[in-house]
Amino acid sequence: QVQLVQSGGGSVQAGGSLRLSCTASGYGAASMGWFRQSPGKDREGVAAIDWNGSLTKYADSVKGRFTISRVNARKTLYLEMNSLKPEDTAMYYCAASELNYPALQNSQYHWWGQGTQVTVSS
Repeated sequence: QVQLVQSGGGSVQAGGSLRLSCTASGYGAASMGWFRQSPGKDREGVAAIDWNGSLTKYADSVKGRFTISRVNARKTLYLEMNSLKPEDTAMYYCAASELNYPALQNSQYHWWGQGTQVTVSS
């Protein structure tokens, strides 16, 4: 079993930056990812990373602005978000999978964090 606890997020003006963190406890997590959900919309994959950080995947909407990384010694996943836009406003969730392939599909992930709000004002 894996438990995921998120931190970070908050409110920022457009063009600003934020960093999200997600710390895991337990064993079994291989690939990890970040997802987001806005009111009335489906949860969408933002970024994902494999176990050793050698393979990453990003949604087109965040490429060049967001960076996913992990420090396994700390069991912590990060999402560095730069050049934020109002359309990035959403509840952000970290997720972990037993499978070691970074994917942006919800169905691959077995464990989820509690969510953290990111609000970007224009």
